[in-house]
Amino acid sequence: MREIKIVNESRRRFLQAGAGLTLAVYLPNSLAAPVAAAPGKAGAAAPAAATEFEPNAFVRIGEDNTVTVIAKHLEMGQGTYTGLATLVAEELDAAWPQIKVEGAPADAKRYNNLLWGPMQGTGGSTAMANSFEQMRRAGAAARFMLVAAAAADWSVPAKDITVKNGIVSHAASNRQVSFGELAAKAALQEAPQPEDITLKKPKDFVYIGKQSPRQDSKPKINGSAQFTSDVKLPGMLTALVAHPPRFGTTVKSFDATGAKAVAGVVDVVAISNGVAVLAKDFWSAKKGRDALKVTWDESKAFKLGTTDMLDRYKTLARSPGSIAHTAGDAIKTMGRAAKRIEAAYEFPYLAHAAMEPLNCVVKLTGDQCEIWNGEQAQTGDQTNVSKLLGIPIENVKINMLYAGGSFGRRSNPHSDYVLEAVQIAKAINGRAPVKMIWTREDDMRAGQYRPLFYHTLRAGLDENGNLVAWQHRLVGQSIVAGTMFEGMIKNGVDATSVEGAANLPYAIPNMLVDLHTPTYPVPVQWWRSVGSSHTAFSTEVFFDEVAHAADKDPVEFRRSLLKHHPRHLAVLDLAASKAGWGKPLIAKAGTRRGRGIAVHESFGTVVAEVAEVSVKPDGSFKVDRVVCAVDCGIAINPSIVRAQMEGGIGFGLSAALHSAITLDDGQVAQSNFHDYPLLRMDEMPQVEVHIVPSSANPSGVGEPGVPPIAPAVVNALFAATGKRLRNLPLRTQDLA
Repeated sequence: MREIKIVNESRRRFLQAGAGLTLAVYLPNSLAAPVAAAPGKAGAAAPAAATEFEPNAFVRIGEDNTVTVIAKHLEMGQGTYTGLATLVAEELDAAWPQIKVEGAPADAKRYNNLLWGPMQGTGGSTAMANSFEQMRRAGAAARFMLVAAAAADWSVPAKDITVKNGIVSHAASNRQVSFGELAAKAALQEAPQPEDITLKKPKDFVYIGKQSPRQDSKPKINGSAQFTSDVKLPGMLTALVAHPPRFGTTVKSFDATGAKAVAGVVDVVAISNGVAVLAKDFWSAKKGRDALKVTWDESKAFKLGTTDMLDRYKTLARSPGSIAHTAGDAIKTMGRAAKRIEAAYEFPYLAHAAMEPLNCVVKLTGDQCEIWNGEQAQTGDQTNVSKLLGIPIENVKINMLYAGGSFGRRSNPHSDYVLEAVQIAKAINGRAPVKMIWTREDDMRAGQYRPLFYHTLRAGLDENGNLVAWQHRLVGQSIVAGTMFEGMIKNGVDATSVEGAANLPYAIPNMLVDLHTPTYPVPVQWWRSVGSSHTAFSTEVFFDEVAHAADKDPVEFRRSLLKHHPRHLAVLDLAASKAGWGKPLIAKAGTRRGRGIAVHESFGTVVAEVAEVSVKPDGSFKVDRVVCAVDCGIAINPSIVRAQMEGGIGFGLSAALHSAITLDDGQVAQSNFHDYPLLRMDEMPQVEVHIVPSSANPSGVGEPGVPPIAPAVVNALFAATGKRLRNLPLRTQDLA
């Protein structure tokens, strides 16, 4: 037996080298030859199948009987590859083990997000929603051509042929054949017209609604999954950038003497937002950057702290803003209300803090640019790179690899980190491929962030405790201003700032929601669940407060105002029932316990969550249990839906309990997980996820689990202590 020695190497390097495997970055046929990831194997090409059947842009069947699904959406841990493969396998009637998934090239003409128009990209929890019929039709078209090929070969009617588990059969003649054996003949068949394809009824589903194994699990376990860090090109240099210490600061001059004295450092170049050190490896580049001396021009530097900004936000909140939603006459009704309730809420800047910090590989050859990246925004990045280099957009080739998380960060409208990598490659005249890497500290301090927000809310109750008036004012930066998405701003209102507030489902006769959008140079962009990450908290915590002011049970109060929203009502009832709402919680001596609820819709999905908490005398607390009910239409893979709800709850709890980006004199104070902590494993509550059965087309699940958790926890803390917490992250001293 071959002896395998375990040495002090990374798991991935052990699997790639120690176990004798050669792994490659497999690119679509239209792109360059694969690039080997194993040491000394760069440029090795993968053998191609002799004949392949490609009925459309999304399916490829080889003579080896492999069905390759071309995924137009990034796999960043959310289960996209599995979901897309499920849709194809369902209508193709393939066997799950024969399915493989490959990332699509950047090509908006073939791989655009159908909900975004002529743009390719992943985000907004749209992957399954926009692909549901498209990918099923792709599988059905391939099946149609396989059946046609078998019918012609066997001289039998196509209607008498069946396909099941990857086998094409004709029962009367006792003949059967695999997809691979039919591939060459199927490739000669005419593609079906849309009217020739009939998709399955839900009752006939084999994979949709079932828990098929994830497509990305095995490659991530055995090390064959390709991340940007795995890409190795001949002569490639690693680059790190010294970024400005404050936003608005630029490079005045720099001294590269110390950096170039570091062994392995090859070059030092200036780019638009800093100075890049290029070296033969990461640590040489890191040491070189540490030795670099940069003089910064801070004449236009932003030097406010977050406390100063919040003071300005509070001043703005005293005057009316741009109207986002109005119904009835909220101001007049509020003036004559029998009881008025008021509250204000503060939300910090938040980092995306994905486990894989930003990175990108760029190769320039003449007027051609090739990129390897955990690519989330193909069309935007292609467009911005083509403008920077002055080359046609079709000359920008992007290879979509796996990403170790993103939460929106890799979908930057300005293509910030991608352009940074391209600028570095351009600055050295493309003489070598460049792998640009951000450290965790770069990722924390160089932007982008979920915006800082301040909310004020007022509610009016009549003599009978009925909610008759609601006013909601928000103050915060726009994430789309100055980007290609600026069209989302209507009448001074950024729709992403007020989503979840301007479309409140409760039947309140008089409502007014308005917005102030201050402009600051702190870079902001979407963060997991976008505007709902703060609007769900303020509305659901305040609604709970209004319910108690009306002397009504929070669930019953919500129920009475959701009669015209059956999906919200259904998840509310399901979560409350499964959590045992109304039943007393048993508390240990000296501990107070409470239960709280929140319901919210985002990205077409409605989620209700009930949190149970235990609070100690010193105010410290633990979230013991969360019961989640979700209506996301058809659950393509229930295990992934549950995983996304669990992950969203953990992500939301991190922000609720710990995380905040703060500025001091314009500088970001946080740098890594020691001062920007995430949820620890022992803090994760027991989570139960209940999926509402549905025959509706699927909606998103990547983000909707996040918004309800923080308000559910705060409402539970009130139930336990009688104290209201209104600012995030939560402070335990406020509960003592």
